[in-house]
Amino acid sequence: MKPTASKSFYDRVAIAAFDRLRDPSLLFVRVLWGWMFFQTGYGKLGDLTGTTEFFASLGLPVPFVNAVFVGALECGGGLLLLGGLASRPIALLLLGNMVVAYLTAHRDAFGSVRSFVGAEPYPFLLAALLVLAFGPGRWSIDALLRRPAGHEDIAVAVAGSRPQA
Repeated sequence: MKPTASKSFYDRVAIAAFDRLRDPSLLFVRVLWGWMFFQTGYGKLGDLTGTTEFFASLGLPVPFVNAVFVGALECGGGLLLLGGLASRPIALLLLGNMVVAYLTAHRDAFGSVRSFVGAEPYPFLLAALLVLAFGPGRWSIDALLRRPAGHEDIAVAVAGSRPQA
């Protein structure tokens, strides 16, 4: 008996349908949270004095340098994440940034699961972790750059048929 013949309805239909949600879901996460990272970074860069004072109150070393670095990382990294360019390296940096946010500004969130997932950095951390774990998906600049020359997948998806040679 062939291995595919023993697959259940769930294996044949439901998983195939759910697999089709992978790329739109990753696009949604990247665009939404890329934009959110951009906005938070832009806010930090727009108020460097306030951000520097906040970082100093947390006891971070060289607070001005850290404020510029974190603001630029969130702002630029958010835009890269949004477009899906250098997605995994950026997601790793943003994930590290969120871990530092938890360890410095949100230490009290480690008291319970409810407080951890309710903390401000949680959705940012989760979005970065999802992109790091699953990649940016096929609908990203990274996927376009990995595509072999002459590959028409995107043209087929847009036009609905293969271009004539």
